[in-house]
Amino acid sequence: MTGGRLEIAIALVFRERRLLVTQRPAQAHLGGLWEFPGGKLRAGESVEDCAAREVFEETRVVVTPCARLPVIEWDYAERRVALHPIECDWVRGDGELVEVANLLWATNAELSTLIFPPANAELVRELGVSGRLD
Repeated sequence: MTGGRLEIAIALVFRERRLLVTQRPAQAHLGGLWEFPGGKLRAGESVEDCAAREVFEETRVVVTPCARLPVIEWDYAERRVALHPIECDWVRGDGELVEVANLLWATNAELSTLIFPPANAELVRELGVSGRLD
């Protein structure tokens, strides 16, 4: 593993008992896997601001961050990450494929069929049993 820890905000965007998930471009790190929209924090940026910015940059969906969940620390072979999950309320936008290969407003059944990076596995499981999704 090289380099320091990457601080990454991920947005859990709920809309009508569905959750916004995106698919990473094939050429990206962990390409082809599904994930929650998000990205690296900029210097001086809050995790809430980062989550909202990244959702908009990647999908043109506008959100309002509303709650922080516990940080997820994960070591990949090539990097260490700290994922900062932020629950967000949907404001507007159905989603556009701006910086993602695909997107889905997933039901619980759909969420369970998608392949996520290992760092997201426990969070995906918890969301599936939370009762917040159809």
